[in-house]
Amino acid sequence: MELAERFLLDALAYFECAFGFVAFVLLTLVGSPYGRYASQRSAWRLAAPTAWLVQELPSLVVPLFVCFCTAAERLRHWPNRVLLAMFLVHYIQRSLIFPFLIRGGKPTPLYSCVIAFIFCTYNGYLQSRYLSEYAVYAVDWVTDPRFLTGFVLWLVGMLINIHSDHILRNLRQPGETGYKIPRGGLFEYVSAANYFGEVVEWCGYGLATWSVQGGAFALFTFCVLFTRAQQHHQWYLEKFEDYPKSRKTLIPFLI
Repeated sequence: MELAERFLLDALAYFECAFGFVAFVLLTLVGSPYGRYASQRSAWRLAAPTAWLVQELPSLVVPLFVCFCTAAERLRHWPNRVLLAMFLVHYIQRSLIFPFLIRGGKPTPLYSCVIAFIFCTYNGYLQSRYLSEYAVYAVDWVTDPRFLTGFVLWLVGMLINIHSDHILRNLRQPGETGYKIPRGGLFEYVSAANYFGEVVEWCGYGLATWSVQGGAFALFTFCVLFTRAQQHHQWYLEKFEDYPKSRKTLIPFLI
């Protein structure tokens, strides 16, 4: 039974990689249907804070269920605890804090929220079940250069993501409408600093876990967020004549 589930977790990770490539192609062709890009003709839409709460919550609830309602043998070991905590900290912020900080925000099509909900359930199970039951690390893994480098990247990426979201929330003063060019932080270098932070964060997590499961999530994140960053970058260039031409799309000085 354990061997079968371990094989399943590996298969799910490889499928997530494949799904990331498919999403990259589809989103490059048709764009991401959310926020300012969502069709206003969609009959079923959710307020932005509600959509974020609903779609992100499985990434917190599913791992907690796995931790408290299954054997979770590997969580007796500190490396597994720390790695799972890294995953949970992000989603505590994303599902229980971030939605309540949103100011306004365009309604989210219901189907977009449902797709995100399914993915978060899928990935929440994949990451938490692997780390709680099957991931084997040396006792001193938390001093290994791969873990330390990954942890630093995870922490820096999360801070960049949170700071960039703060800049975006405060672009408009109370009572103001319309769009503005983001200024400050890494927005001076890229159009999607918040996405850059999240990509760095999950690449760090993938490195720290040193696993197919963690790497698959990092790859999927890059595939999806790079297409969104491209969409944002092109929109800014078309919307604002004075948009800084030196800004890259997602990665400072590169792309």
